[in-house]
Amino acid sequence: MKNVFAWAGLALWMLANSPTALAQDKGTQKPAVVELGPVKQEAAQETLQAVGSLRAAQTTMLRPEVAGRIVRLPVNDGQRVARGALLVQLDDAVQQAQLSQARAQQDTAASNLKRARELQAQGFVSESAVEQAESALKVAQAQAALAQAQLQRLQVRAPFAGVLGIRQVSLGDYVKEGADLVTLEDGGQLWADFRVPEHLAGRVKVGQALQVAVDALAGQTVPAQVQALDAQADANGRSLLVRARLLQLPPGLRSGLFVRVSLALSQRDQALWVPEEALVPQGGKVFVYRVRQGQAEKLAVKAGARKPGWVELLDGVAAGDQVVVGGQGRIKGDKAAVQGVDIEQVGVGKPAAKKG
Repeated sequence: MKNVFAWAGLALWMLANSPTALAQDKGTQKPAVVELGPVKQEAAQETLQAVGSLRAAQTTMLRPEVAGRIVRLPVNDGQRVARGALLVQLDDAVQQAQLSQARAQQDTAASNLKRARELQAQGFVSESAVEQAESALKVAQAQAALAQAQLQRLQVRAPFAGVLGIRQVSLGDYVKEGADLVTLEDGGQLWADFRVPEHLAGRVKVGQALQVAVDALAGQTVPAQVQALDAQADANGRSLLVRARLLQLPPGLRSGLFVRVSLALSQRDQALWVPEEALVPQGGKVFVYRVRQGQAEKLAVKAGARKPGWVELLDGVAAGDQVVVGGQGRIKGDKAAVQGVDIEQVGVGKPAAKKG
């Protein structure tokens, strides 16, 4: 684009210093010599760019419910495990003995109840004796269940199927209640979490499509879909957390990776574009000089989407119009006659013909 304007400037200098221009009557004000660019009609897409991180749909740090010494580690780092698989076993010798004792008491209580019912049938014991035997059995059953529960608390099992991380403990370690053992992640589904400014949050909807670029995969993009928006905005950062579900899982993806998110907010099929050099910022506003029939008119405009070298205008111009892209400083007033060179007719930027 810069080469175009360099050649256009040379053409304008030659035009301004031509014999015809120099022979003009001194009393006649010459039209300002400017470069012109087109107003093109093409589709425009307003896109939200954000950064975020990948996270697994399910992830947890496994911790023991009670303190104890590790006597079994039947899994390895990075191993895939099924739901319910035993991951860590703490020393349970005492609890095993307590469970055996409770079960023996339960068996005794059951035998006593059976004997009491037989004696009642023969008229040797009262109904209350049977009821006492029934109560004793219930107590014994509860004690056995409690011993079983205490025994199970010494086992750490996978709450869901997934892949283990790096273990934080070794065989023989004594661990306290709540100590970190190993992470477990369900890598079968990944989310991309990112934040959007609060003034754009209302334009993001569940189900919207987006693209997620992963730097760790050389910028490879993965299609995704907005899954959920946080119920509460961040008052400090003035942003809203958005979660998207990745629709594909290429090899190498894992939670925690940095990602760049691109989400289309709107699509306009007949947008109007002008070269970015046409914009004249002034007093907090943006202006362009629209040229019709040799007359340039200064118009306040509203800019929309952008792409390399071009800016979308939301008002002020129409398809087929021309705008001043160089020499705006030569125009006096809000309306003035101009003489211009169309940058698309200078012939710059086109490949030169090969010589035979």
